[in-house]
Amino acid sequence: MEKKEIIIDVNERVERACGYFKSGYNCAQAVVMAFDDVMEQSPEMLARLAAPFGGGMGRMREVCGTVSGMAFVAGAISPAVDPSNLEERKANYALVQHFADAFRAENGDIVCRRLLGLEPMVERAETPMPSERTAEYYKKRPCVEYVACAARIVAEYLQK
Repeated sequence: MEKKEIIIDVNERVERACGYFKSGYNCAQAVVMAFDDVMEQSPEMLARLAAPFGGGMGRMREVCGTVSGMAFVAGAISPAVDPSNLEERKANYALVQHFADAFRAENGDIVCRRLLGLEPMVERAETPMPSERTAEYYKKRPCVEYVACAARIVAEYLQK
């Protein structure tokens, strides 16, 4: 079966990711869903699979969900399906590290709580209840900018 050629327009991918985030999807979902064609899955399935990674994994404020989203997409770009194939695994890990390094270079970190200025934070001090998406939420949270950054990093990589 022949793979369909995928056209990557960086601005379109960034707009899609930001649109998903602004419509209520979490940061990881927004990044992953913007690459549904690359992932060869429906946006609904990707929303389901990426849901736990929002808010720094289950709102624990660990690795930023956008970075987790990039790693998720890296699995489709550079798959590592055979556990005995160390070269595949190496290539996959290298791509994940490339994405994380690019994000860190632009934003100073890849950890959600530090990106949001929540350090120091007592372990799991926050409730698992997601924040309500209001105009005030979008004013005080830079998350949409991180979504845009992550989507751009992946799209630019794919465009090469």
